[in-house]
Amino acid sequence: MLDVLTVVTGVAALLLGAWCGWAAYRDQPTKDWHFIGMAVVTLLALVQLAVGIVRLAGGGTPEQGTTVFVAYLLGAFACVPAAGFLSLGERTRWGSVTVAASGVVLAVLEVRLYDIWGG
Repeated sequence: MLDVLTVVTGVAALLLGAWCGWAAYRDQPTKDWHFIGMAVVTLLALVQLAVGIVRLAGGGTPEQGTTVFVAYLLGAFACVPAAGFLSLGERTRWGSVTVAASGVVLAVLEVRLYDIWGG
């Protein structure tokens, strides 16, 4: 996988998590700016999903198995949008907590994707 893309996606996810965590600390729900941040992080995860699929189609082989790698790619892509939809239903600070948690989860998934590919 592309190491730079993995690092950028992980750092962006942690920044989103910190930003939404700060909003939750201040007792604020997710706002439009947070959704823009979620869209940016989701776009990075989508690019990573596409790159991962292209690498697999080009003959690349993850060290720990293709099935596990694809499952983690799909989970990484779905993590932040799922939290965004949940935060729309929970218009309190807990919606912000949900998105903050998804940022941390995505960062951990990025580390795991790096390990699965053989980094």
